[in-house]
Amino acid sequence: MSAQRSSMPPAGWGRWLARIALPLLLLNALLTLENHGPGLWPRPALRLSFELVVALVALAGWVAWRGRPGTRTLRLLSAASAFWIVARYLDVTVSAVFGRQLNLYWDSRHALEVLRMGEFSAWQIGLGVLAVLAVPLLLYGLALRCWRVIAQALAWPRPRPAIGLAGLLLGACFAAHGIGGRDTRWFFSMPVAPILAHQAGVLAGQLLPGQASARLSPSPDFAHGSLAGLRGADVLLLFAESYGATTLDNPQQAAALAPQRAAFAQALAAGGLQAVSARVRSPTYGGASWLAHAELLSGVDMQDPGAYELLLATQRPTLVRHFQAHGWRTVNWMPGLQRPWPEGSFYGYDRYGDAERIGYRGPAFGYWRIPDQASMALLHAQELAAPAGQRAPRFMVFATLASHAPFRPLPPYVTDWDKLAGSEAYTPADLARSLAAPVSWQAPVPPYLESLAYTFQWLGDYLEHRAPRQLLTIVVGDHQPLASVSGAGASWDVPVHIISADAALLRRFEAAGFRPGLLPQEGPAQTRMEALTPLLLAVFDGSPTRVPGTAE
Repeated sequence: MSAQRSSMPPAGWGRWLARIALPLLLLNALLTLENHGPGLWPRPALRLSFELVVALVALAGWVAWRGRPGTRTLRLLSAASAFWIVARYLDVTVSAVFGRQLNLYWDSRHALEVLRMGEFSAWQIGLGVLAVLAVPLLLYGLALRCWRVIAQALAWPRPRPAIGLAGLLLGACFAAHGIGGRDTRWFFSMPVAPILAHQAGVLAGQLLPGQASARLSPSPDFAHGSLAGLRGADVLLLFAESYGATTLDNPQQAAALAPQRAAFAQALAAGGLQAVSARVRSPTYGGASWLAHAELLSGVDMQDPGAYELLLATQRPTLVRHFQAHGWRTVNWMPGLQRPWPEGSFYGYDRYGDAERIGYRGPAFGYWRIPDQASMALLHAQELAAPAGQRAPRFMVFATLASHAPFRPLPPYVTDWDKLAGSEAYTPADLARSLAAPVSWQAPVPPYLESLAYTFQWLGDYLEHRAPRQLLTIVVGDHQPLASVSGAGASWDVPVHIISADAALLRRFEAAGFRPGLLPQEGPAQTRMEALTPLLLAVFDGSPTRVPGTAE
């Protein structure tokens, strides 16, 4: 009698379909989330989840073979479902906000810092932490209820052949994708499994021994080059935060910054300086600036984020050690560093200047605290003020902060540079006005452009009036800004400007493909940032045979 009852539909076909459809639709919606930005709220797509199809067919087979699954099996299935839903949300949201793929290994380390950058209050951060803990549990409970209902409905055997046939057809369509150029997955959402497989690969690369030599690209030839072509000049390598090609390629952004670029060019000319420019492709997008720093300073490909920690565990040469070996004093000027940075020892600087050690005594402007103009004033006073003949030349790496998301609060420009070394450069009214400007993740373009205009202003003024005459300045964007600024599908290109009074040096860059002025060539970058390192080595060496286009 019990076997006969189990073969009957719970309450007819219509009620059975209604019973199983609701949990399936709910799970499918959560597993097919899409986020086209720039906010944090994704939407379900009108597509199928391939993982859900596989799970449903497998569960139907289990029920047909062994009967209704036990509590442990349903709990494991529900835990896996909740984990996949969270992974799906994080992947599509990180891509929408930052314009790059999720990297759990790195992004999980910096999640709290991102919250702090947004100027959230303590209770908001606490609420966010509670949500991080509670949401997976709620999703687990929801998935468990759904799978219990689905397992109970599958106890009726008549739909099982149809479920198996539909699953077989869908699986065949998924497997046949690309054959003959056909898209047979158009009705599927992007699976979650490749996302998890990628994260597992990154984690394995960090934990398994012997990965550096196999996964890292070769280093440039540092050993056979000199710095004779610089003739003892100071070098300032300035990583301009989030200074991306969107400021060149987006017509509205290019037009908005055109007056500031023109004023910057005029300041350079007034100071007896010239500039040449190019575009390179950054290894990162929307964040993870350290990957761009590592790629340029080492000449090693950092497109795989897992390569960064592998690199730090090696003894690979760097530009820093190259300058140091030839008599330059090397200075790391990172006012954004607010905690110990032991990994910095890989580069080999003579001096590390972080937020606590550069000597800033003024008020804190938001999370990043220290205005870029004040940082430059302190760097000049402590490292460049003495005449060049009375000190060793400097190689300085300075990462700016003003154009870091969320681009506010923006400090005011100070005309009297000497005040910036003290505690009274900014008045309480200046600070209040800067802090009063609202932070907006929904409308970030105007403050982004304002932050770059500020950078052009203080840097132009410094190079025109205060910088040592023989200073060579290299301005390079570390990455494009967030996708909410640069737009969906934007390139990973960033501008590079070489600024100097040495016309012969600049001609060597022109021979290698740089273009006179502050506007690089149009179109996509022809080279990656790692290729800029051997080019710098060749130009700095001074031998014409080392620079493409200059050999006799």
